[in-house]
Amino acid sequence: MATLTEAQLTDPVALTRALVDIESVSGNEKTIADAVERALADRDHLRVFRQGNVVHARTELGRDNRVMLAGHLDTVPIHDNFPSRTEGDTMYGCGTSDMKSGTAIALHLAATLTEPVHDVSYIFYDCEEVESDRNGLTKIAATKPEWLAADFAFLLEPTHGEVEAGCQGTLRAEVSTSGTRAHSARSWLGDNAIHRAGAILRTLDDYEARSIDIDGCLYREGLNAVGIKGGVAGNVIPDSCVVEVNFRFAPDRTADAAIAHVRAVFADFKVEITDIAPGAQPGLSAPVVSEFLATTGRPAVAKLGWTDVARFSALGIPAVNFGPGDPNLAHTRNEHVSCARIAECADLLRRYLTGEPQ
Repeated sequence: MATLTEAQLTDPVALTRALVDIESVSGNEKTIADAVERALADRDHLRVFRQGNVVHARTELGRDNRVMLAGHLDTVPIHDNFPSRTEGDTMYGCGTSDMKSGTAIALHLAATLTEPVHDVSYIFYDCEEVESDRNGLTKIAATKPEWLAADFAFLLEPTHGEVEAGCQGTLRAEVSTSGTRAHSARSWLGDNAIHRAGAILRTLDDYEARSIDIDGCLYREGLNAVGIKGGVAGNVIPDSCVVEVNFRFAPDRTADAAIAHVRAVFADFKVEITDIAPGAQPGLSAPVVSEFLATTGRPAVAKLGWTDVARFSALGIPAVNFGPGDPNLAHTRNEHVSCARIAECADLLRRYLTGEPQ
């Protein structure tokens, strides 16, 4: 049984180390969820709920606005980077960047922040690093949507201390060619589908990706081949070839618009959409968002990637990504985080939630 001490809960750096040292690869979050629930269960300022390995805590102080802090408890598989170790200002270990340092900040504030100027909801959830239908937020949105009600949400994913607004949408498609199978010794009797795929690759090579400014945030799109499948045997002319394509699209495009765009680009080919997740608009005009940007003293930038802020956006809740980890280190063997940045991000959120001046 893992237990988080009061000393750890009052120090977001020590709390990060404690969470990293609880192994919680996706699907194995019960121990860490138990520890989070025990840490918050007896706090007079909180109501605490549990469903599966999702822990929800909330203040009910009658404030005018409600702010949500959300962090996932799981990590990708360990790769010779467990438990944590610290060298100077740097903490190494699986999940240090993505995203136990951010989750630790949310847990630290949940345990210690008793009189925020906004009501605050906290969600600690499981299975973010795996398929969408296992994601704890997906399940809560379907079964306990009232837990996610808020005027503004922070997802404490790694952003290196920057405020990353909204997120890109993502689409995967299989673009196919067909031909006629034949013996490779008599290739003129066949039609090589892999050769035909050259037209798909030339289309991608010539594609001019769009950039668009939304609320002062520059979103850059991208359409790229990420895989190719074809071939029957070493002596057979192949009769089919599939190029897997990934389209990262700006949040001003709906899912339907993104699908229509990809089909138009590959109008001469068979296109099968295999996966799509719409993006999230920045939502920076909401007063509660403007207040936080004033606290940081820095403008928001576009989130180039997909995150769970899209789930909040789908519910009509403005959301930003904000966390101490470096996204470039996520999922790497050498994953690490700056201890000073953990403290800095925790301090910014505390000042915002308590209404302290800059």
